[in-house]
Amino acid sequence: MSYSESFDNTLIEYISSIPNREGAGKTEGDTLYERHPLKRVIDEMPGGFFIYRADESEEIIYANKALFRIFGCETEDEFRALTGNSFKGIVYSEDYQAVEESIKEQILQSQYDLDYVEYRIVNKNGEIRWIEDYGHYIYSKEAGGVFYVFAGDATEKRQRQREVLRTINQEHLRRLAMIEGLTLDFDSVFYADLDKNQIQAYRISSRFNLKFQNEYQTCEYDGFDSEYLDTWVFPEDREKVARAATPAYIRERLAQNKNFHVNYRIINHDKIEYLQLCIINVSSSERVSQIILGYRSIDDDIRHELEQNEILCEALEQLKSANIAKNTFLSNMSHDIRTPMNAIVGFTALAQKHSSDMDKVKGYLDMIEASGSQLLRLLNDVLEISRMEAGAVYVEEEENNLLEIAQEVQRAVLSRATAKDIEFSLDISGLKHKYVYTDAQKLKQILVRLSRNAIKYTEAGGRVEVRVTELRELSNGLTAYQFMVKDNGIGISESFMAHIYEPFERQRNTTMSGIYGTGLGLTIIKNLVDMMGGTIEVESVEGKGSCFTVSFHFRIKEGEPSCVREDTTPVQMKEQQKLLLVEDNEINLEIEVELLQDAGFLVDTAVNGEIAVEKVKNAKPGEYALILMDIQMPVMDGYHAARAIRALQNPDLANIPIAALSANAFDEDRRMSRECGMNEHLAKPVNMPQLLKFIESVTEGKKVC
Repeated sequence: MSYSESFDNTLIEYISSIPNREGAGKTEGDTLYERHPLKRVIDEMPGGFFIYRADESEEIIYANKALFRIFGCETEDEFRALTGNSFKGIVYSEDYQAVEESIKEQILQSQYDLDYVEYRIVNKNGEIRWIEDYGHYIYSKEAGGVFYVFAGDATEKRQRQREVLRTINQEHLRRLAMIEGLTLDFDSVFYADLDKNQIQAYRISSRFNLKFQNEYQTCEYDGFDSEYLDTWVFPEDREKVARAATPAYIRERLAQNKNFHVNYRIINHDKIEYLQLCIINVSSSERVSQIILGYRSIDDDIRHELEQNEILCEALEQLKSANIAKNTFLSNMSHDIRTPMNAIVGFTALAQKHSSDMDKVKGYLDMIEASGSQLLRLLNDVLEISRMEAGAVYVEEEENNLLEIAQEVQRAVLSRATAKDIEFSLDISGLKHKYVYTDAQKLKQILVRLSRNAIKYTEAGGRVEVRVTELRELSNGLTAYQFMVKDNGIGISESFMAHIYEPFERQRNTTMSGIYGTGLGLTIIKNLVDMMGGTIEVESVEGKGSCFTVSFHFRIKEGEPSCVREDTTPVQMKEQQKLLLVEDNEINLEIEVELLQDAGFLVDTAVNGEIAVEKVKNAKPGEYALILMDIQMPVMDGYHAARAIRALQNPDLANIPIAALSANAFDEDRRMSRECGMNEHLAKPVNMPQLLKFIESVTEGKKVC
């Protein structure tokens, strides 16, 4: 028999001898109880001890003298009156529920160990004190279920714990005072432990409020300054400031000196200010881990010395380079605009002079059309570059089919290759997973531009190859893809390779090479690749050809795509289809009506969105096969008109196909059109083959996915 079991049995025997106190007067049981040897021992124990019943009453069966003293009571009667003679009366009311739950939980976990709880009591003098409670549950037929408890006064222990916490807080305050003393002129101060990957704010300016809502807040060191960099730091200085705060760089710099600093710029209320990041080593060992980071303004100092140091020279050089770039831009623009404009003006004059010779007039008009297309491409490229530099171009990742994208690229360039007698091939044998998440429009633009460049700079009888390859699955859930465009054309000289992505740069200008180009295509391609997180590489030998390789990491879409491309209910069209053309510009309206009528359509018109909505509302189901909707119009624009039509109660009228026909041809414009319920977004000037292809897809009941 163990000591614990022996004690429990002895205690049960003792409890059994305790008389029922409901009767009055001293009984023989009282005498036995008073004489029990265990009572005499327990009464003289220095620590508190009591026994209470394990039922709803929690009646106190026995309490020793030491427990009376803890409660400030002289006699047993005082103690029982103070506590109501129950365990619930012992425990401070606010602590009782938590104590009960803790005891039950500990009993469930182990029936053999003492349970331990801490709680408050209120003694006879009204003083709140802390108790340490070690209890155990036992059961017998004679005594029933009871708890016996060893209790001790833990008030002084609690006070000592508070003293320890106070000492820790004082140490924290001393460290804070040290930091404050070292960095009085810093508006943001942090203490970091690189080994623990933790950083704590001691003083924060409003520029760090996105990450640190209050002082003394602690967070992970990795990425603590990401919001600060993106929101405040001048774009050209972000990489420098981010690198200065990396653990590897800090350890490298502080291995030589106790501190180092980095000067940089921020944008504050559209003005540039100069700041300094200072990093100090406060580690107690040779290993650099504990550091202080301080951020302060040095704007006044920098501006005072700007004219007498290297910063001024760099600024002047940048200004000089900017002027050179501006002059080069204007010169190239002037040349590239005047060349096709000269052709348009010249061939227009010749067409008027030889108006009776239809063969000549047709040739002149073909040249005017080609020159107009050149001007339009130049305009689109310049606008695209401007939007990219202004940060107005965004990447939109959606599930797409790489096989379909590759085939669309092939269809977009095949006619040019055929007309030039160039062999064009598409190799997709290395494609395993065709459904991925990517920006299809930008990926297609990259591949189409590279393919057209290859065709442009490859002589008749040459070949151009486009290859799509799935390389490998990466550890972060992405898969590497490679897109290669290869030709055996004129190639690129080694001296020009360093400039191929610069705006308006061409190895030879249009006059010398006989090949028209804006010099913006590769610049746009490079920007698109960078935005999509990819890389582009080029290998070229002058006179033998070039190979451009673009690499991306895409997330794979498992299974079939979620969108359905075929409508189960085909649209019923009349033999001669009637279109509603919504256009406010008289010249555009006249041109578009003429083109559509020549293509065999009946055309109804509206000069603003409000009139268009009324015409559709009053139309018969099936009267209009398609609505061509301009965007920028008076009274009601195209977006609001499309929403109003889609909101009509008659579903036959509300679901008439709508195509935006607008000079607004950027990605956000297309997105706005889709969000307003339009089926397609076509750019002006009207591309009749593209328009007819869309009308054909509507006729066949196909949806744009």
